[in-house]
Amino acid sequence: MCGIRYHKKRMGFIRFPNITMKIQSILPRFRSRLSAIAVFACLVLLCLSAVAEEAPEALRPPKGSQLAIVVFEDLQCPQCGRVAPLLAMASRNYKIPLVQHDFPLPMHNWSFEAAVLARYFDTHSKEIGNTFRETVFEHQLEINPQNLRGFAEKFANEHKIGLPFVVDPDGKLAGLVRADKDLGTSLHIDHTPTIWVVSNKHTAQPYVEVKDTAQLYVLIDTMKKE
Repeated sequence: MCGIRYHKKRMGFIRFPNITMKIQSILPRFRSRLSAIAVFACLVLLCLSAVAEEAPEALRPPKGSQLAIVVFEDLQCPQCGRVAPLLAMASRNYKIPLVQHDFPLPMHNWSFEAAVLARYFDTHSKEIGNTFRETVFEHQLEINPQNLRGFAEKFANEHKIGLPFVVDPDGKLAGLVRADKDLGTSLHIDHTPTIWVVSNKHTAQPYVEVKDTAQLYVLIDTMKKE
């Protein structure tokens, strides 16, 4: 029988020792390959889950919107002032929200206080707060630390809003500005303006940074199609 001995086991199974030994010698390699395949499959699943991973909450549109423009800005930043009208126009043209976050830079000597004032006007209405921001951008070159308060008072009078002598007595508004700054830092922002077009879709790229504002409309169109 070519060295293959017959053995009758209790349950009637036949055992072929040479073949058994060969199978036993192959089995570890087979198991090793199975392990490698299992590891590879796990890595693929991890990659897929990373692709489908939720975008940071700050880079999602407001509830009810499919797309939005998100910007981290400094009210004293000249480039922020230059792109502000473009962002506002894109928001109106596409009927998508423009979400503005404070990111006052340390080298600017009145941007933090201006952001606090904008937050004060937000307490009357978000529209008034954003109008104040737009007005600040329009008059950046005229504003300095000495006349910022007078500028805000004039704006308040024009909109029939009282401006208290101390606009932030408990520091809550300043806390909101700092929270935005911390949020931007967590997103690794290192310049202003930092602009994203964001989507609520679970795609491989649910948000994209606008590095060239000339491409803003192209990026919005692309995100709408995805």
